[in-house]
Amino acid sequence: MTRKRQPWLLAGAGTAVAAIVTGGVVVMSRATQATHTAQESPPNTATVTQGKLSAMVALDGTLTYRARADGSPYSVINQAVGRYTELPEEGDTVACGDAFYQVDNIPVLLLCGTVPAYRDLWFGDVGKDVGQLNRNLHLLGYDAKASVDINPDDNAFTDKTVRAFQLFQHDKGFSITGYLAIGDAVFLPEAVRIAKVGGELGGAAQAGAQVMEATSDTLAVQVDLDASQQGQVKEGDPARITLPGNRSVTGKVDRLGRVAQAPAGQNNDRAAAATIPAAISLDDPATARGLDKAPVHVEITTDGVENALSVPVTSLIGKSGGGFAVEVVRAGGRRELVAVELGLFDTADGRVEVDGALAEGDHVVVPSP
Repeated sequence: MTRKRQPWLLAGAGTAVAAIVTGGVVVMSRATQATHTAQESPPNTATVTQGKLSAMVALDGTLTYRARADGSPYSVINQAVGRYTELPEEGDTVACGDAFYQVDNIPVLLLCGTVPAYRDLWFGDVGKDVGQLNRNLHLLGYDAKASVDINPDDNAFTDKTVRAFQLFQHDKGFSITGYLAIGDAVFLPEAVRIAKVGGELGGAAQAGAQVMEATSDTLAVQVDLDASQQGQVKEGDPARITLPGNRSVTGKVDRLGRVAQAPAGQNNDRAAAATIPAAISLDDPATARGLDKAPVHVEITTDGVENALSVPVTSLIGKSGGGFAVEVVRAGGRRELVAVELGLFDTADGRVEVDGALAEGDHVVVPSP
């Protein structure tokens, strides 16, 4: 059994005190050591149970339209030269293959990919940027329309690319050239929602200038993990999100930032306050429609045991020689200290996995409420 936490033990005269740090909460348990005989009044007890345990990280977050893992938006960098003749409005959504904006009445398209536009793309070119174009043409169905079969993993600009791209240009209102000019498209990782427009209608469109900021068009939860929680939370961990109105939905950890962010200032507490940004996707984003910027509460399940013997954390007694025990009430009211080894802490239900001379249904002493 893996032991995940080291206890902090304080021992005083005739009393053992155990403090267990779990999920950012310090839980104290106190009991007298001389507890082997029945007391005058019946003790307060809890039942030893067998079943599923889960470790969780609970924190507050914000429901919003996500972008990069650190919460920052995508930058839309214009490469066309002329004047802006059409711009979207904040909140508009743009799908891959659709027009982003227009320069000199010529559309600039959104194509999906992680490599930004940095050159014209012609027949014979090879590279990841060409592969992005091929994937867009395939996913949008233009290879099928041109009666060709483009391999979406092909990084070469072939005659198949030319034929499919000419049909694409015709449908989008471009001159049919068969090549992609650098100013004709902006590559971003996904379909987007416009967050901020910096360009002005009639204003000069300059190559390399940011024209707007964008995010994903799908709602997600943005949270800031304590740097100490970075090792606990993993991409794919399931999460439960409590929305305004106490409505609960499910999701999972989608992305984790790689660099801890410290708050502004020069005081000595910056390192202790550093956080890791994380994004949590919703299993059904439609359930949260209309709640942009809403505060939410998140519980991320980081670990679990399907069938564990467990006791309340408050029943633990720190042994003066080290380790832990629980006080079991046996038949006839006889009390017995039983040494236990600790496993997973269920931070939601306040229970801990134990291994020792215990059985399901035993009763252990807990502090009186």
